[in-house]
Amino acid sequence: MAGTRKDRASRREFMGAAGKGLVAVSTLGGFPAIVPASVLGAAAPGNRINVGAIGVGRISRTHDLPGLWKYDTARIVAVCDVDSKRAADGKTLVNGHYAKRGMPGDGVSVYHDYRQLLANKDIDAVVISTPDHWHALITIHAVQAGKDVYLQKPASLTIPEGRAMSDAVHRSGRILQVGSQQRSSPQFRYAAELVRNGRIGQLKTVEVGLPGDPSGENEPEMPVPGNLNYDMWLGSTPLVPYTEKRVHPHNGYDRPGWLRCEQFGAGMITGWGAHHLDSAHWAMGTEHTGPVEIWGEATFPTSGLWDVHGPFRTEALYAGGVHMIVSGDFPNGIKFIGTEGWVFVSRGNERVTTSDPVAKLKDTRALSASDPKIITSVIGPNDIHLYESSDHHGNWLDCVRSRQQPIAPVEVAHRSCSACLLHHMAMKTKRRLFWDALQERFINDDDANARLSRPQRQPYTLT
Repeated sequence: MAGTRKDRASRREFMGAAGKGLVAVSTLGGFPAIVPASVLGAAAPGNRINVGAIGVGRISRTHDLPGLWKYDTARIVAVCDVDSKRAADGKTLVNGHYAKRGMPGDGVSVYHDYRQLLANKDIDAVVISTPDHWHALITIHAVQAGKDVYLQKPASLTIPEGRAMSDAVHRSGRILQVGSQQRSSPQFRYAAELVRNGRIGQLKTVEVGLPGDPSGENEPEMPVPGNLNYDMWLGSTPLVPYTEKRVHPHNGYDRPGWLRCEQFGAGMITGWGAHHLDSAHWAMGTEHTGPVEIWGEATFPTSGLWDVHGPFRTEALYAGGVHMIVSGDFPNGIKFIGTEGWVFVSRGNERVTTSDPVAKLKDTRALSASDPKIITSVIGPNDIHLYESSDHHGNWLDCVRSRQQPIAPVEVAHRSCSACLLHHMAMKTKRRLFWDALQERFINDDDANARLSRPQRQPYTLT
């Protein structure tokens, strides 16, 4: 509990210099060592934050772009995608939105190589909505280029990549928000406050409900579409034949197949797990550490293109004695079980907007407890109060201006992603693993430590 008050104090500290003059950062990767203070708004055209969108597929079009363009303090001025068709669609979408708001004109630049977008000094910040295997490298290059970053979860493909990313962000002094938007939903914050303030007694068990993914069929090799830079899309991962269901739909923006390929991610354990384990850590007060023991099992497809985990049950033990169980056998959400009751929290009725928190809190699918009095409990002025945000993208934009840390900063995101990857490691090794969260290494397990990293294909490497 003492650590939580320290966390609250640290959120009030400023990162980097105030919005005056120039802000100096480390010289990394050949990018300038001086970052223009226009990112703070003082010299930006129209006092806006100019944002470039890297990756304009499904999650960008439905979540990230709408989450940003509703704010007058920001303007999306560039889009980038290795699929030229998607890049053109993204430009049309953004220009069309601004035109409807009475801001006509061709105000969006198009890029097909994110490095060229990062070199544009008129762009203050970027939103990264690419597949998982590109998250860390683009983020590192972005902060080295002096850009603040909104990054889709999960934070990284591997734990070492996540560590490199977190370290780079801290060296740069840039503001990074990871898209763990459950932190900006009222019921998840309130559930965490109830647990931290002892409303269910001493926390003993956390049950996390996550689904698995289905297997698929074998898919034929196809010609690479002329609009797709497939080599760059694969990035650091191995060169494999193109087939549409390995990448994304050639037409439309349905759920992409790469989400079900271990080459590019770990499946639902990092997909939804990055949300739920992050929310669990928030309530447990373990945001800057991780489990000490992990074990479990899972079913994996034996044939077909899609090879991420199916049904599974993994478990973890934390230093304070809390036992976490993650399985698709539980309802999708998080159940905190203590010595004096339990609290269950989920997204509930997704049709209820974030501007209607009262309805959200009254939705039993979103928040319930063993005793209704737990939910109606008042968090008093002397109790632990957690960081409050009413909108995840808006919180990031506010922090870009204030230089305060956002509600889902990089190190917290790295630790949440790391925990998910540890559960995935337990699925793969099928044995009990012992984790040193300080060193970020397994204890007396050379085989597991060798699995922490993946070979990286040139030239898309972290070095």
